[in-house]
Amino acid sequence: MHFLTTKHRLDLWRFYPRCSRRRKMNNSCWRARNSLPAVALANSPPQANIAIPRDLKRDKGWVGMLLELYLGAMAGSKPEQDFPELGIELKTIPIDAAGKPLETTFVCVAPLTGNSGVTWHSSHVRHKLARVLWIPVEGERQIPLAHRRIGSPLLWSPNAQEEEMLRRDWEELMDLIVLGHVERITARHGEVLQLRPKAANSKALTEAIGEQGQPIMTLPRGFYLKKSFTGALLARHFLI
Repeated sequence: MHFLTTKHRLDLWRFYPRCSRRRKMNNSCWRARNSLPAVALANSPPQANIAIPRDLKRDKGWVGMLLELYLGAMAGSKPEQDFPELGIELKTIPIDAAGKPLETTFVCVAPLTGNSGVTWHSSHVRHKLARVLWIPVEGERQIPLAHRRIGSPLLWSPNAQEEEMLRRDWEELMDLIVLGHVERITARHGEVLQLRPKAANSKALTEAIGEQGQPIMTLPRGFYLKKSFTGALLARHFLI
C-alpha cells in the first residue's frame, strides 16, 4: 500500500473534481491515480467545515462521506454510480497495517419485492460494480481518526472470473428472496457476495415476500462484498 509523507502530497481535493466533471474519461488524468500520495484526514481542506469525530462509533460512514463530498459523488446508495458521467462508483475501504480490509463493503440496498424479470445484467449490483474507484484508508482503531491516511486509489472493473463469482452469488441470493426465504439468509450465504440487514434500528421495517407468498415486514437488506474478495483485489493490485 502506498502511503507517502506530507511533503510529497498532491492536492487530492482539487484533482478529482476536475476529472469528475468530464463527460468522457480522460485516461491520462485518471492514470495518475497510482501516483496520488496519502494525506491524513486532518489535512482535509479548511473549507470542508466538517468536524472530525473522536471515533467512528456513532459516525461509521464519516470517512466515506468526507471523500464523497470533496470528490463530487452524488448517488449514495441510489442505483446509479457516484460519478454518472464517468460510470464510476466510489468505495472507501478501511485497511489494517498489512493492507487487508477490516470490514465488508456495502454495495447497494437489495430489492425485496418487485423482482419479476430482474436478471444479473440488469441488476443494481452489477451496475454499481461495473467500474469502482477504491480508496483505501487506514482503519485500525489505535490510530487517531485525524491521523489516518488515505492510500493510493485503485480504478477497477471485475474481470470475467470475478464477475462470474458475483453473478452466481447474486442469483442464489435473489432466488431465496423471490421464493420467500429472505429471513433464512445469513452472512454465510455466498462466496464473495453476502446479504445482510441494513437498517438504523430494529423498527425500520420494509415489505418482503414470505414463505407462503404473503407480504411480510422485515428489516431492509443490503448486498455486501466479503473481505476475502476485496482483500484479494487489493493484494493483487498492490502486491501485498
